[in-house]
Amino acid sequence: MNNEKTHYRKAFHSPYLSSADIVEPTALTIRCVKLEKDNTKKTKDSFNTAYFKEKEIRKGEPLKPMILNAHNSKMIKQLTGSAFIDDWNDLPVTVYVDPNVRFGRETVEGLRISHEPPAAKKQIKEHTAQWNNAVKAFKRDGSLDAVRARVDVSEDQEALIKKEADALD
Repeated sequence: MNNEKTHYRKAFHSPYLSSADIVEPTALTIRCVKLEKDNTKKTKDSFNTAYFKEKEIRKGEPLKPMILNAHNSKMIKQLTGSAFIDDWNDLPVTVYVDPNVRFGRETVEGLRISHEPPAAKKQIKEHTAQWNNAVKAFKRDGSLDAVRARVDVSEDQEALIKKEADALD
């Protein structure tokens, strides 16, 4: 699927992540899940709503929270071994589009959480070419979001990268 094209559902400006936002299976980390009232104000229902650690789905495109329907809530329960949403924090997941989700009498595209956890990222190694590129990326972008999409960066490493980027002045 072409990442440059615009899905027709983008026009509806949902406050939640939808199949229009996911163009390929996407590794995300659930920061927390909250039971919240519907922000679309279409219903007075409350939903399990997942918030993610990642800030952007793609460069310049904010990552929205995801409503966890019953299917996805059961999947997270299976992945964590807990039925309590308070235990679902910091969970790495893969979100993908299933083109065959039943919604009432219709078959629609829907978001699903994979039963397979995302492949683990490698930890960045200090003072390698990749490390130097991370320092340059932080200097250029003011964040490590692009770096974190490829590798894990500890808090100590992040502080050192920022310090080295500041020293480039």
